[in-house]
Amino acid sequence: MESRLNALVAKIRAAADGRTRLLVAVAGPPGAGKSTLAEALADQIGPEAQVIPMDGFHRDNDWLSQHDLLARKGAPDTFDAAAFLSLITQFATGDSPRFPLFDRTKDCTVPEAGALSDATRILLIEGNYLLLDRPIWRDLARFWDMTVFIDVPKAELERRLIARWLDHGLDPDAARVRAQSNDLINADTVITQSTSADWTISSD
Repeated sequence: MESRLNALVAKIRAAADGRTRLLVAVAGPPGAGKSTLAEALADQIGPEAQVIPMDGFHRDNDWLSQHDLLARKGAPDTFDAAAFLSLITQFATGDSPRFPLFDRTKDCTVPEAGALSDATRILLIEGNYLLLDRPIWRDLARFWDMTVFIDVPKAELERRLIARWLDHGLDPDAARVRAQSNDLINADTVITQSTSADWTISSD
């Protein structure tokens, strides 16, 4: 894994050479370790790299409740895909708008909480649906300079997702239900409906 990570860092640095801005999509199913990988890449690349999470585009819980989607939070339709596409379009054209972040403690988005630093020229954008072949989502493809997908066995994803809900205070039965009734459905969507990536990282 470490050698694969080092090779990916070298590939990103080479792609960024001579460019003012590089957009790298880090995609994968929930529980795959996208945030961990993106942060590790940023740490190795240095100050010119910055992680941009897609999670800031979660619809708020009131909107989800009104549309009977609260139980499916994290599915493609529970994100503001059009607003996310607008942000990526602005990044790709050289603009540096502020962007929302997601507060997991409060389970809500925080508008304009994120900003690119002056040193940033490599944007490591991480999220489940960056390669999704569905309306709006598929329009992102033309903006990615490089794409990375994290491949994790289904059984390991299930173990991690159940553990995540246990960490949130659910009992084992409730944690298993939450993972199987939503998270793993979303994982199947990512795995079966994403386009191929330039680079795949296997993790077990």
